[in-house]
Amino acid sequence: EPLEGSNAWVVAPAKSATGRPILASDPHRAYSAPSLRYITHLSAPQLDVIGAGEPALPGISIGHNGHIAFGLTIFSIDQEDLYVYALNPANPDQYLYQGQWEAFTTLRETIAVKGGKPVEAELRFTRHGPVIHSEPGKNRAFAVRSAWFEPGMAPYFGSIHYMYASNFQEFQTAMANWGAPSENQVYADTKGNIGWVVGGRAPIRPNWDGLMPVPGDGRHEWAGFLAGSQLPSRYNPPQGWFASANEMNLPPNYPYRERKLGFEWASADRYQRLSDVLARPGKVSIEDSLRLQNDVLSTPARRLLPLLAKLQSNDARAQAALNLLRAWDGTVTTGSGAAALFEVWWSRYLGHVFKELLLSKAGAAIIVSPDTTLLLNALEKPETVFGMDAVAKRDWVLLTSLAMAFANTERMLGSDPVQWQWGKLHHALITHPFANAVDSATAAKLNIGPLPTPGSGNTPNQAGYDPRNFRQTGGPSFRIVVDVGNWDNSRAINMPGQSGDPDSPHYRDMTEMWRKGEYFSLLYSRKKVEAATVKRIVLQPK
Repeated sequence: EPLEGSNAWVVAPAKSATGRPILASDPHRAYSAPSLRYITHLSAPQLDVIGAGEPALPGISIGHNGHIAFGLTIFSIDQEDLYVYALNPANPDQYLYQGQWEAFTTLRETIAVKGGKPVEAELRFTRHGPVIHSEPGKNRAFAVRSAWFEPGMAPYFGSIHYMYASNFQEFQTAMANWGAPSENQVYADTKGNIGWVVGGRAPIRPNWDGLMPVPGDGRHEWAGFLAGSQLPSRYNPPQGWFASANEMNLPPNYPYRERKLGFEWASADRYQRLSDVLARPGKVSIEDSLRLQNDVLSTPARRLLPLLAKLQSNDARAQAALNLLRAWDGTVTTGSGAAALFEVWWSRYLGHVFKELLLSKAGAAIIVSPDTTLLLNALEKPETVFGMDAVAKRDWVLLTSLAMAFANTERMLGSDPVQWQWGKLHHALITHPFANAVDSATAAKLNIGPLPTPGSGNTPNQAGYDPRNFRQTGGPSFRIVVDVGNWDNSRAINMPGQSGDPDSPHYRDMTEMWRKGEYFSLLYSRKKVEAATVKRIVLQPK
């Protein structure tokens, strides 16, 4: 599960328990202290916007402005290409372009080194971008072209424009020049409209798809970018809701599919769970959205458990694993022993045994783990990949890997499965960048955790982890649910806290709320904000 994931959804008034739109957004990133995002309220004569941005960047990228609400997830546009250049044998400072030798652009930087001599660094660029590797012996060099290097691509800075929008057309216009990262933007407004807009620079590759390196000799040049209006969007979808969780969501009839916008998408596990909940008959409430952001039902578990229902094994460990998992509902809670066994099985053994059976040694060594969708589809429909005796081979994979997982879980958590808990393995440790440079007492003050945490990389409460030590690698540090129009009823949380000062009481005070799935009221009206004010800082020019 990629770290750069997220969930976001919008619910139309007809589907909403409030009679107003609801917007929810929880971006997933690597955890850090201080928090990656900062919740703020910018109030000025022509602007009254609240939500979260990144401290290094002006503006609010997720939140609302009293007219519209907005949230985001990553949309996987392929914005980079790797170019391969032939070097001039007589002059390695030149590369071939359109039949002519062209000189690299060279910059030299002096890097100061504490306690040592400065180091001189030489940076080389082609017309496409920075050189990342050279092979003089082969007269070859490699450089990357990226949309991120184009003018106006400052990440998230596009929010400066849509913060002022008051309707869907203005929002689309503001998103038309969005640069990076490429995004699904969800939208709702006080008139009851909801929508989806994709933003990001999408290179037009006239004669290749971008999957493989290409010669940098001029035969593979971008022909500009798709216009913002050519990227997907929806307005007031008939089902009354829209959700995004980084899944492949290009519409089937999208006219620019042949442009191959992207190839690498997150597994649809999280989206499937969001869709199952939001598509149920009946209304969706604010509280439903809060619960859904913290939902820990595993879609892979829900698909795999039926395959185990009728299996039996002569291996005591495999049978014990079957007995434990059959009584489980597929929710990855901290106190669940079955969740611990399942995640050990899923992350360490199931994919490993599957690939070892199907691939050569060389192939198995190259592929770290099978694609989630491919693995689940193959196990549900074994005849598509296993050949002769497909069901028997599939069942052998399940039982063999289960026995291995049970033995491994015993070694880590003890011989009594009743005592097993996922939270004894799975944990979050939020580290400060300075932690390794200070003494242990100071590091303990800077870091937060370790904390037992629920979820996995496949649950809406995204909690992907390193399978070597089960340390959570990222997830939602910021969450927001907006009651569009009744703004004071909106909720938010920002882990570990709002302050970057470890001596401040607000450095880590939201951590336990976040872990428990709790929120605070994101007050917006002047009256409510004034009534809740604890401290006021007034800056006055001299």
